Amino acid sequence: MRDPRYDILFEPMKIGPVTAKNRFYQVPHCNGGGYRDPSAAAEMRRMKSEGGWGVIFTEQTEMHHTSEITPFIELRLWDDADIPALAKMARAMHEYGALAGIQLAYSGINGPNLCTKEVPRGPSALPIRTFTNDPVQARAMDREDIRDLRRWHRNAFKRAKQAGFDLVCLYGAHGFGIIQHFLSTATNQRNDEYGGSLENRSRLMRELIEEGRDAIGDTCGLTLRLSLDEMIGELGFANSEVRDMIEMHADLPDLWDLAHGAWEDCSGPSRFKEEAAQESLVSGIKKLTSKPVVGVGRFTSPDVMVRMIKSGTLDFIGCARPSIADPFLPKKVEEGRIEDIRECIGCNICITGDMTMSISRCTQNPTFMEEWRKGWHPERMQAKGDSDSVLIVGAGPAGLEAARALGMRGYQVAIAEAGTALGGRVARESLLPGLSAWGRVRDYRQYQLSQMSNVDIYFESRLSADDILSFGIQNVAIATGSSWRRDGVARAHVVPMPIEAAMPVYTPDDLMDGKVPTGNVVLFDDDHYYMGGVLAELMARRGAKVTLVTPSAYVSDWTRNTLEQGAIHRRLAELGVDIVLNRTVANIASGGVVTACVYTGARQELTADAVVLVTSRNQDDAVWRELKARKHEWTGNGIRSIKVIGDAEAPGPIAWATYAGHRFARELDEPGIGDALPFRREVAALAAD
Repeated sequence: MRDPRYDILFEPMKIGPVTAKNRFYQVPHCNGGGYRDPSAAAEMRRMKSEGGWGVIFTEQTEMHHTSEITPFIELRLWDDADIPALAKMARAMHEYGALAGIQLAYSGINGPNLCTKEVPRGPSALPIRTFTNDPVQARAMDREDIRDLRRWHRNAFKRAKQAGFDLVCLYGAHGFGIIQHFLSTATNQRNDEYGGSLENRSRLMRELIEEGRDAIGDTCGLTLRLSLDEMIGELGFANSEVRDMIEMHADLPDLWDLAHGAWEDCSGPSRFKEEAAQESLVSGIKKLTSKPVVGVGRFTSPDVMVRMIKSGTLDFIGCARPSIADPFLPKKVEEGRIEDIRECIGCNICITGDMTMSISRCTQNPTFMEEWRKGWHPERMQAKGDSDSVLIVGAGPAGLEAARALGMRGYQVAIAEAGTALGGRVARESLLPGLSAWGRVRDYRQYQLSQMSNVDIYFESRLSADDILSFGIQNVAIATGSSWRRDGVARAHVVPMPIEAAMPVYTPDDLMDGKVPTGNVVLFDDDHYYMGGVLAELMARRGAKVTLVTPSAYVSDWTRNTLEQGAIHRRLAELGVDIVLNRTVANIASGGVVTACVYTGARQELTADAVVLVTSRNQDDAVWRELKARKHEWTGNGIRSIKVIGDAEAPGPIAWATYAGHRFARELDEPGIGDALPFRREVAALAAD
């Protein structure tokens, strides 16, 4: 039964000629599938329709071949051949009553055209602005180009309508869309009727929307996505000018979709952005227009959502990452199951799918993008197989997810945890600076397990191979995690580095155990994800003089994929951390470390009182290796299967661990598939010669 205080979230809302059944609005978001995996992407959106979302959008959809963003894999609507795949997606969105929306993008100076080899076009002749700094420039569009662009938009509108979409969104946010490029004086340096004044710079926007409305008629709504503030200084399209522009064109689109700055600003991780972080930027804009306004802010709390509506800040609650973590968020609110919401932790692992051109993952929801490929439903499991009992050794993210999913299947599950608390690495890492939201990985699963009478948890239960063999439990999952190495082995050193015993050497595990070094500390980061930067911040805040050394050209290099690398560098610089790039640690001596340039080998010495090595991890798999060596004893002890999962098999990000736990639970007692692929895929058909 729905709590009446949330009734306002379920009010129907008009968007031009169409009506959304509620205020839950899944804004456009990437998924790593795009044109390569259209059925997987469509089924992912269908799941959100089943989960109760009132509006569901595609990701960025390239609307013309003269502007594409290879190597990134998004949807395409280049010509009529793309309509069937998009129509399949629209039908999937409609299945449970959601409005289907498509986001059309002409990428302008963000489109390098590496696939089509077309010369990019933009408002002014400037270098292409891409994540990879492609050495390509756009030519300035002349009036004929603008007429072409307007025609291409009209064609795309018609194709979108033919595909069955209810809403068409023009993309002018995050620096990715031609409308923003014309609006911003940083990218529009024209002196004709499309440049100069705000009225002139918004001319293209007006033309595209007015002509788009003529093209799609009175059956589709037309929305506009804009950045709330470019955050690039005086030449940027600032929040004050955004407000002037909206007031000037108050009723032009059927809905204003507002999102902060560049993608990094809009979708910053929880380490740097709180829920509703964009509230001050969007507050008051609703008063400038009679049309509805949607905004984002990693909304996971229904109470915050209600406040955004009742305060007059927003009309729709825009969600991307929260809709990935829990596609059934609206239905759970409607059914009064708030405690069952799988809250987004803001780790941005989902975004890495787009950035690495691969199928996306979610730390909280391991079924994300596996709905079609593997037939995984986020809320349902198949019935148990012909065995009855499972022992899970270790209560970290892999073990907890395995237990939750196996409990849903109906198995009798026992969790043996060596410590006194659930969560494993998640419990420890969530105590580090900025990572508290990561504790939701544990909290969600802990609550779900507490509701299952068929799951028992045993603390202070460090099991030996003899213990496990003696219990007679039919299936065993070894989820004993991993430990950080103390010998420096990772990428720069594939064998232990020379270390003199007189130098105190710490690992991330030591710091998480409370052993935080002080004085002059050198941190060597050859892991390149978040841990090195987080620990440098921890020590700096405790008063240490920290020097971070990394072989990469960037601090926390891989976090460029999670949109936080720049924020990490700024944070460390503000805290006084010395950052040494492109250098490895050659050896650790009694009085400091010797670093070497990764290109020339030139050496330098750094004095230090202590060294922290953030390099790689060892699997804590000793019990698994012993059990495997004693496989001949399994059957006689009533054991049908023993499997190692998660970090105990191979250390990786937390999302890899929850996925491993879920996969174990799904595949237990299922028929073997031999050498067949464990997922479905779509293969391009050959064109006729």
